[in-house]
Amino acid sequence: MAVPKRKTSPSRRGMRRSHHGLAAESHAECSNCGELKRPHHVCGHCGHYDGREVAAVGKALKGVVRV
Repeated sequence: MAVPKRKTSPSRRGMRRSHHGLAAESHAECSNCGELKRPHHVCGHCGHYDGREVAAVGKALKGVVRV
């Protein structure tokens, strides 16, 4: 069975984990209302996607089928 010969130092452990950090979420501006929204998602403020309204305003946008 393979067993490490030496203890891994905190520096080496940190270098190995350097790519595990969380990336910041990207946001785009809605072309209709100007609010920030996730790219390729329906705008949660006005219900528009790709220049047209796909969800009624005021309703919950959770579970809306994306076009």
